Amino acid sequence: MDIVRNADGTLVVPVPPERHRDSDDDVEGEVDAAPAEPTTRVLHPGEGGYDEALTAWDQQQNPDREAAVSTATGRQEAMAVVHAVATSEDHAVAPALEAVSDPEASGEALRHVLVGGVHSVEDFAAEVAEAEGGEPLPAHQATKIIGEVLAELDG
Repeated sequence: MDIVRNADGTLVVPVPPERHRDSDDDVEGEVDAAPAEPTTRVLHPGEGGYDEALTAWDQQQNPDREAAVSTATGRQEAMAVVHAVATSEDHAVAPALEAVSDPEASGEALRHVLVGGVHSVEDFAAEVAEAEGGEPLPAHQATKIIGEVLAELDG
């Protein structure tokens, strides 16, 4: 089952069924022969596991993509895009990306941030605030914007 990214930034992730024994008399390690159907869970930006799920969703979009590599220019442009989206009235991604000279490098920089997890996103948000002005975005908001930018780049 694939991870699904909704328009509001939430992610629908598969949850493996619990493994359990039928009774205490079962042999150690033996599990029920008929596993339950997999279920799903909706993760919101800022929730535990969201960053990891977003990274997995991004990898799922292009499984042949090599590991993300961040360049200085790509990171600078990525910071400008995140700031532009965060400060625009309608949070539109497409106009923010129009100002980018190398969208691929910006996307790679954002993927690199996501792979680093929550602390990487927090550090990136602080860098954005320092470079572009204003207060650092909360990690969940920065992660949501990164997901929107990556979805636009991949779309």
